[in-house]
Amino acid sequence: MSHIPEESNTFADCLLGWYDENGRSFVFRGTKDPYRVWLSEIMLQQTRTESAGPYYERFLSRFPDVAALAAADEESVLCCWQGLGYYTRARNLHKAAKMVVSDFGGAFPRTAEALRTLPGVGAYTAAAVASIAFGECVPSMDGNLIRVFSRLTDEAEDASQPATVQRLAEEAKRLMPQDRPGDYNQALMDLGATVCTPGTPDCSACPIQAYCLAAQAGHPETRPVLPRKAPPICVPLNLLMIFGHGRVYLRQRREALLKGMYVFALSEDPPEQALNALGLTGAEIVPAGEARHVFTHRVWEMTLWAVHIDHIPPALEPNFYTPEQMDALPVPTAMRAACAYVRKELHQS
Repeated sequence: MSHIPEESNTFADCLLGWYDENGRSFVFRGTKDPYRVWLSEIMLQQTRTESAGPYYERFLSRFPDVAALAAADEESVLCCWQGLGYYTRARNLHKAAKMVVSDFGGAFPRTAEALRTLPGVGAYTAAAVASIAFGECVPSMDGNLIRVFSRLTDEAEDASQPATVQRLAEEAKRLMPQDRPGDYNQALMDLGATVCTPGTPDCSACPIQAYCLAAQAGHPETRPVLPRKAPPICVPLNLLMIFGHGRVYLRQRREALLKGMYVFALSEDPPEQALNALGLTGAEIVPAGEARHVFTHRVWEMTLWAVHIDHIPPALEPNFYTPEQMDALPVPTAMRAACAYVRKELHQS
């Protein structure tokens, strides 16, 4: 049983009054255009809110509506996404745009349930788009809302479990105002990001502190209850920058991680074996530094090597690019250090 009276709008009034005064301002806020709301929510899945603005504006300038995105080729979409990481989001974004055009006549589905049929759209994103763009009363249970409602209700069960999230979602929906569901969701996101933060929250600044059972019990920092995350796996890799005739070797990945992106030769094998696998033997291999890139579940610890060859085998010829051609390819941030070395090397040669 909830401790907040259902017949009272005081909770929502306090929250929305605070949001009207203190809500964060972003370039993707203030619109009800479902394409723009959807685009921003997909970007925000794995990107800090404060960092997403320039990428959002760049993407919109290239693909201003869902029809333009659907008509594009995947490589141009990946290029425009470059720097945001988690490129599966970009591929799903492209697939979803095509589906909106082909299956929904170019108009986005108007309910969270229907939005979830789009690739890359989960429960949270569907609820965010449906509430903000279409006014559907459905809570968007991201980490912020889960944390806020875990503290409000002093939820002692594991908040990573679906049953717990469902209980919290039911409470969030019960208290949601019919006239401002999108603002309610965004207010809770902002509250969780700025006041009801992970670790020790700033309870004195919270507009709904009076309703918070965890604060009243004196232990808000213990909620939500979450399992300890396993540390990411460290993967040592040799990265070979293979130069030939003023160009450098890049390959398009087929593996799930960074699929469709262009990378330098990467191998867990010693550099000589990696070159042999490409049909390249006898080349001089020079150490060129180290680089590190952290993904969600793994860390690439890369040793960089510069390799200069005099003859490019015909089979590899299509995989060699000039610096200008390289700049037009979707190259992931994980390759940043190697790209800087390559540009310096080729512009000096």
